[in-house]
Amino acid sequence: MHLATHRITNINSIETEIGSLSFIVPEIVKKELEHLAEDPDKSTAATQTLEHIKNFKTNSITGKTADLGILDFVEKNGGMVATMDKELKSKIKEVGGSVLSIHNDKIVLEN
Repeated sequence: MHLATHRITNINSIETEIGSLSFIVPEIVKKELEHLAEDPDKSTAATQTLEHIKNFKTNSITGKTADLGILDFVEKNGGMVATMDKELKSKIKEVGGSVLSIHNDKIVLEN
């Protein structure tokens, strides 16, 4: 949600810095955002994020929760996950994945 609701300083140079990227949103994440859009406290950010990702490719990652589905996928297939969630970032790195996150309004790649 942070990427959709905040200005990121180096967003235009990301492909120059780390190579070509294609954002793919797991269906389970879209469903979680749709659920959050019903929460009055999170509705604005979730709705903005859904609008931001509407043309992104999707995949059918499944799981008990979005985090568990993403972790299982990364453990089996590798990959890079964009997240701000500290606990999820740590778990992704534990299973051999990379993390794209935002720190001080700049995109950061963590291995």
